[in-house]
Amino acid sequence: MTFKCTIARIAGKLALFIVKLGKGMGRSFPGYLFLKVGGLDCLKELSKRSKIGNILITGTNGKTTTTKMLCLLLKKDSSVSCNFDSNTINAVATGLLRKESDLGVFEYGIRTSKYSIPDTVCEYVDPIGVIYTTISREHLMVAGEKNPFREYFKAKRLLSAPMKKGVIICNADDPRTAYIGMEKEKDVQVAYYGLEVGLEDETPLSAPVHCPRCGKKLEYSKRYLNHRGIYKCNCGFSRPEPNVKITRISKEDKKWKIEIASETYNYTSQKRISSKFKLKVPNFGIHNIYNFLCASTAYITLTPNPENIKETMKKTAQELEKFSLPPGRFEIFKLDDKTVGIGQGDNGDALKANLQFHPSHELTLIYTTPDKGEDEIFQDHLRVIRSAQPMKVHVFPGRESISAAEKYYKIIKGYFDSSFHPISNEHIDKKIDEILKVIKEASTKSIIVSGCGPEHLLWARLKSKFESTL
Repeated sequence: MTFKCTIARIAGKLALFIVKLGKGMGRSFPGYLFLKVGGLDCLKELSKRSKIGNILITGTNGKTTTTKMLCLLLKKDSSVSCNFDSNTINAVATGLLRKESDLGVFEYGIRTSKYSIPDTVCEYVDPIGVIYTTISREHLMVAGEKNPFREYFKAKRLLSAPMKKGVIICNADDPRTAYIGMEKEKDVQVAYYGLEVGLEDETPLSAPVHCPRCGKKLEYSKRYLNHRGIYKCNCGFSRPEPNVKITRISKEDKKWKIEIASETYNYTSQKRISSKFKLKVPNFGIHNIYNFLCASTAYITLTPNPENIKETMKKTAQELEKFSLPPGRFEIFKLDDKTVGIGQGDNGDALKANLQFHPSHELTLIYTTPDKGEDEIFQDHLRVIRSAQPMKVHVFPGRESISAAEKYYKIIKGYFDSSFHPISNEHIDKKIDEILKVIKEASTKSIIVSGCGPEHLLWARLKSKFESTL
């Protein structure tokens, strides 16, 4: 290691110690300081602290939950350095600074090629695994610039584009992630995961889905969750066969009883391995079943101890009872005789998953809007809201622009009994108090609070304050 990299590492370690004494920046500041002093060449050196290698997890939805689940699995039979709930190269460097380990597992959020530099991150972190959860439209405005979906999709693809070794793990049921895997099959091993069960999502799509190869509209013979399912296109593009799949799923004793069948390549042994096991997991929504299947596929593919797979999977499934969801994620609460769901849903896919939780037809929706210039996300949201048919919709600004929120409210008002609450994020406590007041005064048994908004500032604080009233 060069003198510059040694100094950078000392600075990063010192920052790790300092952030333990205060609040905030703990997942990113040490890495920021390390990179400021040492630069990207030193990140390449730092990446070697993971003896087997590093794993990067990206996608639109499910990144944090999948990262946490994968760390839970891998820690059973190897030493792991994890960093999640922070989506920058600084956070990856922070995770690497913490300790030497067998494997580094890092969430990596990507919005644009310009700001996220995904191909550069891949080049310098040199991952042995890149994992894709699912890809949907989100964040159409980034740093005041328009971010078309094609550019967003391209940026996701770039995270694995430089790879010449290791494994890419893709959701076979998502045509966009599957396409990324198919592009890279010539360079590296690709493991696909998916469902092969009797479930079916019969509600309308939250957004049109076009073939990532030719651009024509995809045909679905089955949809499991929004755009995830079994699909094909006239150009020949179709869903690949999953290497790891859930073949049975049923409800039993308020849990999901699932059967996973696996026939896939294991990176550390460089062998193909087969396994099949039955598990009981908590009564997750289908989106979290996908997250668990994604994490399981990554574990089976990348564990240095493949002989432990069956035992580790069973142990971890039992531990999921105590699994804590990330701060902004959707959770269900009981308030007297009401069921209240609260959490982020900042794209059509996520909002649709959240709205599927409401147990009765009489629903009050508290909807937090996208921003100015994010009309496509609003249209995705509107399709989902119209499908759910709430009795009452309360509209709050979710991001910065109150005028954009008012424009979206006027459209919603044309379909539903609605009210507008123009409270900005500058007055976040007032906004939270107003949302809690709406929940308390709602006449329906089901209330959902979801949409766009800052994860910690709005969703974590709202859930915390709501729980204190229970």
